[in-house]
Amino acid sequence: MKKRDYIDTFTFSQNEMQFMVDLGIKIKESIRNGYYPQLLKNRNLGMIFEQTSTRTRNSAEAAMSELGGHALYLAPGQIQLGEGGHESLNDTGHVLGELLDIIGARVNRHEEVENLAKFSKVPVVNFMSDESHPTQALGDLITIEENLPKGKNLMDVKLVFVGDATQVAISTMFFCAQMGMEFAQFGPKTNQMPKDVLEHAKRIAQENGGSIEISDDEEVLKDADFIYTDVWYGLYDKELQRDKYMKIFYPKYQVNDQLLEKTGNKNVKFLHCLPASRGEEVSDSVLDGEHSLAWDQAGNRKTAMRAIFVYLLNPRIKMASDALKNKYKGELEEMLVNEPYRDNDDLSIKY
Repeated sequence: MKKRDYIDTFTFSQNEMQFMVDLGIKIKESIRNGYYPQLLKNRNLGMIFEQTSTRTRNSAEAAMSELGGHALYLAPGQIQLGEGGHESLNDTGHVLGELLDIIGARVNRHEEVENLAKFSKVPVVNFMSDESHPTQALGDLITIEENLPKGKNLMDVKLVFVGDATQVAISTMFFCAQMGMEFAQFGPKTNQMPKDVLEHAKRIAQENGGSIEISDDEEVLKDADFIYTDVWYGLYDKELQRDKYMKIFYPKYQVNDQLLEKTGNKNVKFLHCLPASRGEEVSDSVLDGEHSLAWDQAGNRKTAMRAIFVYLLNPRIKMASDALKNKYKGELEEMLVNEPYRDNDDLSIKY
């Protein structure tokens, strides 16, 4: 059976994405009611982190533990990869694929996680790269599903991403395109979606009945159901000094009460992937206010991880029959009963 990797959401169909949303919500409901389904019993996740993490690491570890599995944190310097090591990413993928059931990786460059997936025989999950953040995307989609405006389904939803075209913004655009939603980016022309990425997303949106608009005109905010923002400085190559990015984005692209009012929707909801730079891309009154779903989003990172891990591993999990269990139980017990130590009458063996 060919393994599947979760590198970008657009490698999955609309039906698959919806299934993972529904699966995540069902597992979440089950756990809330006191039943922890052991869907990943004895499964092992290896987590490679080239950067620090709060939500991704903790959500992945907790998801594996709750479903009966185990997560190993492979920080820089703890495995023989990268600076200070002498094993290539390709070889690391081969090795971890022999030792583990699934691998997650937060990497500096997108091609690194793609190569890891290429050389690993077990599923690889992109825990964030410079081009996408697909585990965040599924958690966001789950949060939207749980907070749909009354009388609307996903295909009726308008989401506006305010500010920079970060990897979170790109992943958001893609899942909106896949689910047939209306997506808009409200941002300065210097920080709008890359042309090739935008064209790809528009093709997907056209296939699924969605739409994409990119603008620096605040009219694009009108009738938004969800306003989403992210920090204004990148974690990768294009990181700017604070005074420089503030000149680009502030105050026009700060999500504050006045910006929310421009949507004309008194029930508009606010999304943020976190961590937030309070007073920059978002005001305290919005982040902590009645419109905010940011904390629900953070919780749904775990909801998404559960769904992704179970979905990728489920076809690969082999459940032994009672007859097979009894066969190996008997054979192992027999081996242990007759282990060599018991046959050594003279324990004064010298080597």
